[in-house]
Amino acid sequence: MTRSRLAVAAALAGALAVTACGANEQPQGAGQAAATRGGTLRVLSEGQTVNFDPAKSASLAVTSLALVHRRLTAWHNKPGEQAKVVPDLADVGKTEDGGKTWTFTLQEGLKFSDGTPITSADVKWGVERSFAPSVSGGLGYHKQLIDGGADYRGPFEGAELKGVETPDARTIRFRLVRPYGDWPWVVSTPAFAPVPKGKGAEPDYAEHPVASGPYQLAKYQKGVEAKLTRNPHWDEKTDQVRAGLPDEVVFQLGQDASVVSQRLTADSGDDKSAFGSSFVSAAQLAQLSGNASAKQRVVTSKSGALAYLALNTEKAPLDNPKVREAFQYAVDKTSFQIASAGNAQLAGDVATTLITEGIPGRERFDLFPAPPAGDPEKAKKLLAEAGFPNGLQNLDFLVAKTNNAPEKAQALQASLARAGIQTTIRTLDGDAYTEETSVAPTAKFDLTLASWQPDFPSANANIQPLFASSEIGGGGYNLSRYRNPEVDKLIDAAQATVDPAEAGTKWAAIDKLVLQDSPIVPLIYTRNSFLRGSKVTNLFIADFPAYPNYLQVGLTS
Repeated sequence: MTRSRLAVAAALAGALAVTACGANEQPQGAGQAAATRGGTLRVLSEGQTVNFDPAKSASLAVTSLALVHRRLTAWHNKPGEQAKVVPDLADVGKTEDGGKTWTFTLQEGLKFSDGTPITSADVKWGVERSFAPSVSGGLGYHKQLIDGGADYRGPFEGAELKGVETPDARTIRFRLVRPYGDWPWVVSTPAFAPVPKGKGAEPDYAEHPVASGPYQLAKYQKGVEAKLTRNPHWDEKTDQVRAGLPDEVVFQLGQDASVVSQRLTADSGDDKSAFGSSFVSAAQLAQLSGNASAKQRVVTSKSGALAYLALNTEKAPLDNPKVREAFQYAVDKTSFQIASAGNAQLAGDVATTLITEGIPGRERFDLFPAPPAGDPEKAKKLLAEAGFPNGLQNLDFLVAKTNNAPEKAQALQASLARAGIQTTIRTLDGDAYTEETSVAPTAKFDLTLASWQPDFPSANANIQPLFASSEIGGGGYNLSRYRNPEVDKLIDAAQATVDPAEAGTKWAAIDKLVLQDSPIVPLIYTRNSFLRGSKVTNLFIADFPAYPNYLQVGLTS
C-alpha cells in the first residue's frame, strides 16, 4: 500500500512552499458573495497537464478529477468539522465479517456522459484497469488488499480480479485479504471511478474520458488548456458533494506562479472569475499586504501537511534511540518557520504529533516539551548520556532540490550545530532524491527533510505509509527506515478495526509509541494560501485537506 511517487512529489513540492494569511480565521464565507448558477470558472495552473484518467491519478477527492469522475464514496469536508465519508455513486458500504468483505449498493438511475447506465460492472472494470501496468501511477492503497490483487495485471487480456464481485447491476462486493476498517475511505480514491467496461485500453483515455461527474472534458491541449463543459446526464439530486455551479470550468495550464499572482491581484477581465491552483508564496503574500482588495481574496488553510526531519534509524549513531531523542530538543522550529515563510504565523503551527489536524481520532500531546527555539543544552546532555560528549560530526543531510528546501535545511543545520551536531547538506534533483530515499533497499544519508499529507482523512494514511516496516525501500515512504515489530502489529490491528472511534483511539496510541522512538522530528503543520478573483465564491479550505474544495466553487453574477 505505497503512496504513489507522484502524490509524494506533489506533497513535497507543496509543503515545502507553505504560506498563510489568516483568511480562514474569519467566519467561513466572509467576504464571499452568494454563488449563482452559470458562468465560466477558470483555474490557473503551473502544471503542463491535468490528468483525467482515474487509474493514473493521485488527485484528492475534492479537487480536479472529481469534477469529471465520481467514486463509490466521497468526502464531506467543511471548515471547523472533521471530514467524514459519505455516499457518492453508492452507499458507504457494509461489512458483516469484521471488515474483510465489503458490499456497496449503487444508486438507481446513474448515467455516464454518453447516456449509458453506470453499473457495478463499470466500477469493477475501473478498479481492474488500475492494476494494468500500462496505466500505472495512481494511488494504490487497494492493490495489496483485494484478494488476488498481488499478482493481477489488469483486465485487458480477459482476466478478472477474483476479489471483486458484481452479483447484479447495482451491487459490488470486495473480498479483502485481511480485515480493513478504512475500506470506505479507500473506495473514495480515483481507482474507484467507473470506466465503461471495455474502454480505457487506449493510451489517450485521459484526454477522452467518459464522465460520471457534473462535467465532461470537451477540449484538452497539453500546456495550454483543459476545458470542461456540463455533463447533461449528471443528476444533482444523486450527488451531495458536487454543486456543479459553473457552466464551464477551464484549466489554463503552464502558467507562471508570479504572473498568476499578479493577474489575480489586478483582478480584471476573465481573471475575476479565476483562482490559482498553486500556493501563494511568502514573497507574494508580502506584496499583497498593501492591497486591501487582494488581501480579502486570499483563502488560507488552518493547518496542513506535516513537515518533518527524518532520521535514518538504520545508520549509526542514529540507530541509538537516545541520540535520536537529542534531535527533538536540538531543532529550532521557530527558525524553520521563518525559513519557510518569513515568520512563524505564516508558516504554520509547531508540530508535536504525527497525526495532522482535521483527522478523526487525533490527540494533542508533546512528548518532548521544549521552547519552539529548542533546548540545545538538553540535547547535549542526551548525546553525552548516549556516549557522544563531543557531539556528532559529518552527518549527511539530504535535501530535495525543490522550492526553498535548501534554505530550510540551512536553518535546521544552524540549530543542530548549537547542540554540537555537525551536518553537511547534500541536494539532489527529484528523481535521484526519490531513488535514494524511497526506492533503494539501503540509504547512505543520515537526515532528510520531507513532508506528508494523507491521501484520505484517516490516521491510517498518516502513520502506516511512513512507519510500517513494509514501506522501507521498494518505493515506500518510510524514509527513516524505522522498524518496530510492535508498531507493525498495532498498525495491523488498527487497520482491522471497523469502528472509527475505536480505530482513532488505537491510532493515537501508535502516534505516541512511534514518537517515543524518535524516528522523525515533527517540525510544523504547514499552511497553504490560495488567491481568487473577485467573482469566485464559496472557495473554502476545510480542516482537511489543506487544499480548496473545487466541487463547491461558484461565481457571482
